[in-house]
Amino acid sequence: MGYLDNSSITVDAILTKRGRELLSRNDGSFRITQFALGDDEIDYTLFNENHPNGTQYASEAIENMPLIEAIPDGTNMMKSQLITLSRGKSLLPFISIPGFTNNPIQLTKGQSGLSITPQTHNITNSSTTAGTEAGGYKFTVVNFNYLSSMTSDISQGSPSELDTYGGTEAIAEHVQGNSLTLEPTNEDALFPTGTLSLTTTIIIEGMTTGARKTLQLIVNKS
Repeated sequence: MGYLDNSSITVDAILTKRGRELLSRNDGSFRITQFALGDDEIDYTLFNENHPNGTQYASEAIENMPLIEAIPDGTNMMKSQLITLSRGKSLLPFISIPGFTNNPIQLTKGQSGLSITPQTHNITNSSTTAGTEAGGYKFTVVNFNYLSSMTSDISQGSPSELDTYGGTEAIAEHVQGNSLTLEPTNEDALFPTGTLSLTTTIIIEGMTTGARKTLQLIVNKS
């Protein structure tokens, strides 16, 4: 990772690992159909309405921040995507999981599949309105080794899209759909002596609103 010269307007566009993989197939599967904008590197707490030189300098620190080069690891970038809301909308969309609002998802080794169905609130300008996003959701399990399968109501997981999160062993896999079914591992080898549970993370992203929710996933030995 490096920094871009922010003294001029620069467009730094690269392909992610997944994009490179599809391009290398040369079978027509590489098609750019959508794009997103993000501001991961911006620290908005630096906005200073009480700047000694006046309010016109309130964003001076932000505007002078270094810009980060695009990186090919799609799992570690674009976590703060910009979204477009209808004029007059005052409520930001957010995701909830009925039955798992503030609790981790608990599974037991070898049990049958458990399904979760997210809901997005504030799809319309009402705090009481919740429903499924038109574009569905992207479900990412940071360490897929702890599961035997993960499927959605639309498609199954794509092993070709596995990436690492902060290491060489934690393998991530994602699927898209409106709901997610998880089946925990049945491998005793993943539970060495003294290990009673395995913990990883599920990241849920709304494909229409950009809303994002992170849940803890625990697989218990018994």
